[in-house]
Amino acid sequence: MVLIKEFRVVLPCSVEEYQVGQLYSVAEASKNETGGGEGIEVLKNEPYEKDGEKGQYTHKIYHLKSKVPGFVKMFAPEGSLVFHEKAWNAYPYCRTIVTNEYMKEDFFIKIETWHKPDMGTQENVHCLDPNVWKTVEVVHIDIADRSQVEPSDYKADEDPAIFQSFRTKRGPLGPNWKKELANSENCPRMCAYKLVTIKFRWWGLQNKVESFIQKQEKRIFTNFHRQLFCWIDKWIDLTMEDIRRMEDETQKELEAVRVLILFLYCVFHGRFGGEFSAHFVVLEKRTFSVYRHLLRQPPHPFFHLPGVYRALNSYL
Repeated sequence: MVLIKEFRVVLPCSVEEYQVGQLYSVAEASKNETGGGEGIEVLKNEPYEKDGEKGQYTHKIYHLKSKVPGFVKMFAPEGSLVFHEKAWNAYPYCRTIVTNEYMKEDFFIKIETWHKPDMGTQENVHCLDPNVWKTVEVVHIDIADRSQVEPSDYKADEDPAIFQSFRTKRGPLGPNWKKELANSENCPRMCAYKLVTIKFRWWGLQNKVESFIQKQEKRIFTNFHRQLFCWIDKWIDLTMEDIRRMEDETQKELEAVRVLILFLYCVFHGRFGGEFSAHFVVLEKRTFSVYRHLLRQPPHPFFHLPGVYRALNSYL
């Protein structure tokens, strides 16, 4: 058995605008999540074409050890807090699958998204079997509804009910913004139909964990789309070429930051053999030239820590 929900997120932008905004926001979130030696590691970001489907393929690894309580770290088996995300972006259709090497076939998260130029009124856009569709719970996300945001997640500068775009004049979004948008001829609209399928097969925990993950997916979708709208002035004038260049720069920066953190760990703990050598040899070919370039023009705050820049420069 699996748990399936469809989340619908209506936004005051066009399907074409959203494509750029989504990619920009994902890249920004990736940079914000990398720290403490963990976060998001981008392995692949390349075009793909298969079975008539054409788009962009990404493979990321999420390192979550620093994101969980201490007691979980103590009992979590090796590899259980590392997740692989593979995504096929054939916009306006996207598919993402998350797996875990420790749980293998007993766990996966599948997110399929259709982006449609409507107000979220279409039924069964993913063309599920009618009997399966009957079991799907539809959840409507209102990006302007603060009650849908966890108190710890709230940021005033990422609140669509307050924010107004300087470039597009969209916002702030009032209590009846969806009705106003539906009746407006001047503002574009779209809906992201996100079908989330969760499988977690573990006796005694399956229902609780699947429900917990679905709750977290709703939280992620809510926060992400609130950010996307409030960042509109940063991405509205970007092209897809700008986005691809930004993604490439982000990937290089994340790799360099991870190597830097590993280097600092070894400096402070005196470990220049064994673990450090093994890790650095694996990463060296992929990051060494990038690392030298970054040392010339340090783009990341870590490079400005006292003594770090000099130590790295002399070491390399």
